[in-house]
Amino acid sequence: MNANDIVNRVSQYDNNLAQEISRYLNSRKYGLIYEESKPEFVRLPNKTVVKGDLVNILPPRGTVKSDDSKYQDKWRVTALDKEHNKVKVMSLEKEDKTLTVNYDDLVAIARFDQPVYTGLKEVDRIERGGDKPFNTVINGENFHALETLMYAYQGKIDCIYIDPPYNTGAKDWKYNNNYVSSDDSYRHSKWLTFMEDRLKLAKKLLNPKDSVLICTIDEKEYNRLGILLDQLFPEANIQMISSVINPSGVSRGNEFYRTDEYIYFVKIGKASPQPLALSTDWLTAKKTGKDKIRWRPIR
Repeated sequence: MNANDIVNRVSQYDNNLAQEISRYLNSRKYGLIYEESKPEFVRLPNKTVVKGDLVNILPPRGTVKSDDSKYQDKWRVTALDKEHNKVKVMSLEKEDKTLTVNYDDLVAIARFDQPVYTGLKEVDRIERGGDKPFNTVINGENFHALETLMYAYQGKIDCIYIDPPYNTGAKDWKYNNNYVSSDDSYRHSKWLTFMEDRLKLAKKLLNPKDSVLICTIDEKEYNRLGILLDQLFPEANIQMISSVINPSGVSRGNEFYRTDEYIYFVKIGKASPQPLALSTDWLTAKKTGKDKIRWRPIR
C-alpha cells in the first residue's frame, strides 16, 4: 500500500483530512531533509537607524557576555527624537510592548530575504606588485560580500575556496547573531540553512563552463555537506578527499584520535585536476625553517 492508497482510504471517512494529507505529501522534499531556520538576520552596524527599521538594543559595552540572548530581541523603530537622542521601539514578539531607549544603543538588523543594496568602500591599499594581479580583502558579512561580487563577476569566477564554520559546538560561528552551541537541537538545520544560502550565491558566481568550488570540513558535518552539494550542484563532478592534518592524531577524550579533515572538490564543466610541473629547485632548495613540510614532495 502506497501513500496514494492511504489518502484514498482516508477520503472515504474524512475528505478534508485526506486533502490535508495530500497537500503535505506534495510539499515534501526528497534528498536532504531539514527544517530551514529562516529568516536569518544580520546586524548592519554602519547603517543609520531610521523610522521603520528593525533593530537590536545593545547593552553598555563590557557589561554582558557576547552571547547573552536578552540583547538579541528584535524591535521596530516607531518614532525618533534625535534632538534628545531618544527612540521609541516596539517589540516584534509582543506588539503591546514598547520602550524608549537611547539612539546610540541601537543597531539596525535586516532579514536575508530583505533587499540590501551592498557596496564596497576602500579603506586601505598596499601596492607592491606593479601591474601584476593583486589581492582584495573584503571585510563584511560573507553573504553580503558574495551578493556584492554578483554585480561584476556573475558566471566569471574560476575558483572559490570555502573554509566554513565546522559546527563543532564551540563559539566558532553565529546564526541570527547568537552562537550555536552543541546542545542546540536545531544546530544542524541552522548550519545547513547558513550554508545553502551562501552556496547558492557561490554557484551563480562560478563559471559554468570551467570552474571549481573547494570546501573544507571535518566529521561533524561532512556527510550533510556532501548531500547538500549533490543537491545544489547536480551537474558537477564532486569528489571528497581526506587531508591529513596531524599524523599522530588529536586526542578527543573517549573517542578515536582524529588525524584527518576532508576537502570537497565540486568540479564544474570541464574542470579537472592537472599535473603541475615543478622545477628541481622545488625539492633541492635549502629550507629556511626546521619544521617538516608535509606537502613538500607533492608532484
